[in-house]
Amino acid sequence: MRKILGLGVLAAACAAVSALAADTVKIVLKNGAELRGEVLKEREDSVVLDLGHTVLTLPRMEISVLEKATASAKAAAVQGEDIYFVEPGREAVTVEKNVQRVAESVVQIQTASGLGSGFIINKLGYVITNQHVIAGEREITVVVYRKKPGGLEKQPFTQVKIIAMNGFLDLAILQIDDPAAASLPFVPMGDSETLTQGQEVFAIGSPLGLERSVSKGIVSIRARENGGRWYIQSTTQINPGNSGGPLFNARGEVVGVNNMKAAGVGVEGLGFSIPSNVLKLFLKNREAFAFDPRNPNSGFRYLPPPAPPTEKSKPESVTTGG
Repeated sequence: MRKILGLGVLAAACAAVSALAADTVKIVLKNGAELRGEVLKEREDSVVLDLGHTVLTLPRMEISVLEKATASAKAAAVQGEDIYFVEPGREAVTVEKNVQRVAESVVQIQTASGLGSGFIINKLGYVITNQHVIAGEREITVVVYRKKPGGLEKQPFTQVKIIAMNGFLDLAILQIDDPAAASLPFVPMGDSETLTQGQEVFAIGSPLGLERSVSKGIVSIRARENGGRWYIQSTTQINPGNSGGPLFNARGEVVGVNNMKAAGVGVEGLGFSIPSNVLKLFLKNREAFAFDPRNPNSGFRYLPPPAPPTEKSKPESVTTGG
């Protein structure tokens, strides 16, 4: 009778875990440690838990409490800081799941001379990109990719203003000047100072015009100096067209702005991103870099002056070879 009762309790526990498998759960171990994640698989003697950055197999004999996490425990409310947002306690998930929740906030920047990437940071339609993506341009189009029941839909915005830009930092702020911008999703900012070597990161952008491309890597070093500035060096694939796009951590927070790569024969896996903490300083001091269309250094592209007319000379004879 005792054995039958034990099997019944075990079956009920397995059923409870099955019901929780689609949600985030809270597990308290007998030593007092607390874990939160998604149940990938349950066995008679263990539970497989996805923590976002790693997967753990926990013996049932070590589990004291297993329950569904409350909505407040999953993530704290989004908080505004200046013109960008942070989300304390944002849950770490897989790259696949992160792409689902942040991809719509990543945009393509189109100009007459080329294209790049960017990302939306607030409900005012503010977009971050590299300065070199829009340097010398006044006609800018921001392309947003929205999820629709039938698939993705391109939504181009041609009314785009330059708010501020700085060539040394290679950062620029654009604004989608359209009422529809209020309905566009945005991404939270992360803390680039918390990055560690070996930590997984990923990028979304339009390398070589291949829109919505995702690449994944690890942080090679958190701060690499180059030309008086410092960058996040990672193995994430960065190519022309990725410029201005976001570098995300496992919580789907922007920790960098993709900026450049080391290129050459035999050179691989050397991508560089502007740290998000540098971006935050730029955003908070944007008045110092405000765009002024009357300033000839603020984005105008001047055509070369016409050359003086020259006398036409008689063409020389041309001899063709046999």
